[in-house]
Amino acid sequence: MVNIDGESLNVRELIKVVYEKEKVAISDYGKEKILKSNARLLKILENKKPVYGLNTGFGIFANQVISKQDNEKLNRNLIISHAVGTGDPLPCEIVRAAMLIRANALTKGYSGVRIEIVQTLVDMLNKDVTPLIYSKGSLGSSGDLCMLAQMALVFSKGKDENEQESGFAEFSNELLSGSEAMRQAAIERLRLSQKEGLALINGATFSAAILALNLDKAEFLCNLADLAISLSLEGLVGKSDPFHPELHQARGLTGQIESALQISRNIQGSTLIDSHPHVQDAYSLRCSPQVHGAVRDTLEFVKQIVLKEINAATDNPLIVEDDKVISGGNFHGEPVGMAADFMSIALSELAAISERRVFRMMDKNLNYGLKEMLVDDSSLEGLNSGLMMLQYTAAALVLENQTLSSPDSVRSLPTSANQEDHNANAYLAAYHTWQIVENVTKVLAIELFSSCRAIEQRKRAQPDKKLGSKTDQAYKLIREYFPYKADDSMWGLDMEKLYSFLLKPAKFEKEMRIILD
Repeated sequence: MVNIDGESLNVRELIKVVYEKEKVAISDYGKEKILKSNARLLKILENKKPVYGLNTGFGIFANQVISKQDNEKLNRNLIISHAVGTGDPLPCEIVRAAMLIRANALTKGYSGVRIEIVQTLVDMLNKDVTPLIYSKGSLGSSGDLCMLAQMALVFSKGKDENEQESGFAEFSNELLSGSEAMRQAAIERLRLSQKEGLALINGATFSAAILALNLDKAEFLCNLADLAISLSLEGLVGKSDPFHPELHQARGLTGQIESALQISRNIQGSTLIDSHPHVQDAYSLRCSPQVHGAVRDTLEFVKQIVLKEINAATDNPLIVEDDKVISGGNFHGEPVGMAADFMSIALSELAAISERRVFRMMDKNLNYGLKEMLVDDSSLEGLNSGLMMLQYTAAALVLENQTLSSPDSVRSLPTSANQEDHNANAYLAAYHTWQIVENVTKVLAIELFSSCRAIEQRKRAQPDKKLGSKTDQAYKLIREYFPYKADDSMWGLDMEKLYSFLLKPAKFEKEMRIILD
């Protein structure tokens, strides 16, 4: 059970709820804060003064006072008018992560919503009702408005609504109207009032959700990259000196020290390493701790932003005292956008250096005695192409990453009649990182596959040699699922299988994580 209180949610708990369908509950402390905040809001409304978000219009209409009798309609109009996203539907895991983060944000006790609002989100998570959310339309500044409004459509209702105005949701592996999904799940839909519509859609919640899920996968990719270079070192009979701990202590960078240590542990006991007389390796092998380590250090920074953002009150205004409402800009996604851009740049480099190692394994002028393109038999070169096209694929993915990792947070266009004149573009930054994570996973998969073929050929030529402790385990795991094939084959089928193993939590990925621990 994951208990939310608005302060202590972490990425591991988020992953459990998203992928493992761990149940969620509001902690007693969280309930206390929600009730107290709602009571404060009601007290403020008794004063009948114009307060942004409570009894006024939104954005450029902030100076328009709304009567008490129109408050419910105000909140309903906000949801139905803002649910205008487009593009392909987002993956369910992103939507579930956003729902949990939004529920946690409202539990922090600054938003003034009723406890029923938060409980409904929790019930939807626990009963696996997942709103259909379209993937484009957010600037990540006033919040991920259109995405959160689509989410709110499903569990909120108007006085006189039709079926269309309830959005869509997935329940029991079936796509239904929002109202029907909630009916089948036996969850009551709510009428929103008194700031609740704004509290639900204000905040870069989907941006933060994508970034948090990316962070979990990126940390796995760092370990996978260290394993990939280790296997490539075996296949390319590389040198061990570049991973000596004293070398990295001399520089003092934490991520670099950690990557060098991981690689050293992976190849410990290998007799292929250092078995060739060349003096030193190319940068893609020799400098891998420096590159991989820089990625680790960047992710550590991103992690601090993520942990704060998924426990933040991000709507506007915030209720801080019995008679005090503060209007500000916590919904602005700049911290999330910048963190996503940093992650995109870092992960793109993880793939870039991996592709260079794949290239070296394919070129017989650079691979110290392996066959051209890792063809099994030199006499069949030309008749067979070997793994030539895998390097093409890796190069294409790296080139795509170079475009996707161009910073999004430096780009802005004004909205709402220039009231919102500097937008963060945080959602696009996070979404591009999501695409980069997939590309990096595939490039590393290509390196793993290629290095295991190189090792097979190396072992055949030098049967007395052995692999390191971890590289041997990884090699055997990959060979268990992907036996060696001498002649050309449908490598594409093997690669799609390996991609899927690494991109989604599965038996293979779990076994690989065990090796990497």
